[in-house]
Amino acid sequence: MKHTISVLVENTSGVLSRITGLFSRRGFNIDSLAVGITDDPAISRVTIVADGDEHTVEQLEKQLNKLIDVIKVKSFNPDEMISRELVLVKVNCSSDQQRSEIMNIVSLTDAKIVDITPSTVTIEISDWAVKLRNFEDLIRPYGILEMVRTGVVAIQRGAKEITEKKKK
Repeated sequence: MKHTISVLVENTSGVLSRITGLFSRRGFNIDSLAVGITDDPAISRVTIVADGDEHTVEQLEKQLNKLIDVIKVKSFNPDEMISRELVLVKVNCSSDQQRSEIMNIVSLTDAKIVDITPSTVTIEISDWAVKLRNFEDLIRPYGILEMVRTGVVAIQRGAKEITEKKKK
């Protein structure tokens, strides 16, 4: 089962290496990893998506909480989070008919064309995993030349926040 774990960390050198090392030592593969600063430049948020059972995730959370730079760890249930991922895809487009069809797909999926050449169209789309897979299935017949994806970012639904400061 896929698990999304959000980790607030002090924005210091080496913290990401310590986190990924913990996963590596436990033989836990990371499917997606996104890191960025928060509203406080001294704090970064690491969002990790990985496959594993409940027991393994619980053990990882305990081990993450022991790391010196970790402020807070939160594992999300799918129904309590909003998640997004950004995809850029370059598609073969050699005729006006193909260009028109691709533009219709882009319009219907709330994607956006970010570059056009005589033979390619580059598209940007940001959404959750299922919609991105559906978009990819629609665009694949045109010939995907190149595709890049960011890691998943997630935030808790509702008024709850993950901002608790580490106790000194």
